[in-house]
Amino acid sequence: MLERYPSAPRALATPPPGSGLKPVMGDFGPPGIGHIVGQLADPIGFSRKRMRQFGPVQWSGGFGRRIVGLLSPEAVEELVLDRQHVWSAEQGYDFLIGPFFRGGILLRDFDEHAFHRRILQQAFTRSRLIGYLDLTTPRIARGVDGWRPGPRFPLYDHVKAMLLEQATVVFAGAELGPEATRLGHAFEDAVRGGQAMMRFNVPGGTWSRGLRGRQLLLEYFRRELPARRTGDGDDLFSVLCHAETEDGESFSDTDIVDHMIFVMMAAHDTSTNAISMMSYELARNPWWQERLRAESQALGKPTLDYADLDRLTGLELAFKETLRMYAPVGQLVRESIADTEISGYYIPKGTLTISGPYAMMRAAEYWKNPDVFDPERFGPERAEDKSHRFAWPPFGGGAHKCIGRYFGGMTVKATMHRMLLNYRWSVPRDYRVPLVAGTGPQPADGLPITLEKL
Repeated sequence: MLERYPSAPRALATPPPGSGLKPVMGDFGPPGIGHIVGQLADPIGFSRKRMRQFGPVQWSGGFGRRIVGLLSPEAVEELVLDRQHVWSAEQGYDFLIGPFFRGGILLRDFDEHAFHRRILQQAFTRSRLIGYLDLTTPRIARGVDGWRPGPRFPLYDHVKAMLLEQATVVFAGAELGPEATRLGHAFEDAVRGGQAMMRFNVPGGTWSRGLRGRQLLLEYFRRELPARRTGDGDDLFSVLCHAETEDGESFSDTDIVDHMIFVMMAAHDTSTNAISMMSYELARNPWWQERLRAESQALGKPTLDYADLDRLTGLELAFKETLRMYAPVGQLVRESIADTEISGYYIPKGTLTISGPYAMMRAAEYWKNPDVFDPERFGPERAEDKSHRFAWPPFGGGAHKCIGRYFGGMTVKATMHRMLLNYRWSVPRDYRVPLVAGTGPQPADGLPITLEKL
């Protein structure tokens, strides 16, 4: 039975006598839904308020459960490094997205996770990344070049469609056409299903469509597996079918299917959000847009080779600042599998715990003028991200640090380079993009910009 909205804050649990630990304080919020609606509507404002009320470790209600929130780099470090092996990513994420992405690398723990990561890492070596860039580049060039300039150009929608095509071809190895379109829709339904507020298999509902999307993806990958096992393709699907460690460890058919569905979600959604939000800030900060354009023009190449990725130093600063302001993965989720502590606070077994990089990287306690787009804060003179090793954790950390972070950065930079060479864009001075919660914050209105051909 869900508790009633409390009249005063209360402790999550009583610490053991003599432990010296503090109780985690908080409140449930409105009956049934808890604080989840308010948190999704304004995650930064909500976190700032909770920080003032309860400090960096606090609890609130959501999805009928008490959820501990972590709002400091020190607490995030303890969670993700998990030196005592008491935090389960599998159980934490399974509660939220398990029906759609169960078996993915993020939803595995400890020795099993390490085993799978050793094999999966073979798909993200330098030589493999170069191969993926070779597959990706012509599709990015064709996609960006095909945009029609004009007012109210919905940038987010176009980037999303372009990268979804890329994911189905470069990752899944599907030929463009009806099959790729069908896979793209199924993938989108599965991603949205994991974000559903109403978690019931009601026909026509977001959750139900997500389950059907997951099933379609399962059927496609299972059907195509035999051909990929015997083939020699360069797409990620084919690579995983042949990946093995020096000791001969490899994936089962079921493992490959589960990893493919998860990796497509992780790579596509995060890159789409990062490109869109960087473009938004460059539209609002034309000086930075011109600086990055001059840098790309000085490179003298219409597309990027792998060796060029580190040469665009201004773009790297802007990329890091975009990840700080609009973390593509807004939350890191775990569940405690034993009584434990974080930052001196008592956490009982079975507690769902969420750290929010999105809100934390916009906290004035750790960043100067945190709501201002200021890429120079990552330069060597200021190095604000070095105040704590987890002050800037857009890729998580520890054993579960994002395995595809270099692929994501490669995709974002290749797209932005092509955009900067082809177009100039702007938004009205008073425009502020409305954001909704997805894997991270994303535009609710398609991000309409004025796009001009150079």
